[in-house]
Amino acid sequence: EVQLVESGGGLVQPGGSLRLSCAASGFAFSINAMSWVRQAPGKGLEWVSSISNGGRTTQYADSVKGRFTVSRDNSKNKLYLQMNSLQPEETAVYYCAEGWGTTTPGGQGTQVTVSS
Repeated sequence: EVQLVESGGGLVQPGGSLRLSCAASGFAFSINAMSWVRQAPGKGLEWVSSISNGGRTTQYADSVKGRFTVSRDNSKNKLYLQMNSLQPEETAVYYCAEGWGTTTPGGQGTQVTVSS
């Protein structure tokens, strides 16, 4: 059974940073590209970033480019998203997902709230 468990969300002030983690199990994590997706209150799912299976290739939505960094540790079956300079409009539930460029969430998500 595929399981993706996100963690690391919380309340952060504007301009602050958070590091999200995603623990994967039940599938061959190391041969799959992975993505991060988010959903703000009252809005649809938004693709944020993707990373290739080996971690050498990454891609970001224009809105987060230069502030977010996706990475992975295939030895631990973990995916990460370092988020810097967070803004209130980035308040959302963040999900990890299998595949490149997907907007289909894989886990239950972790809430990120950016507020003073």
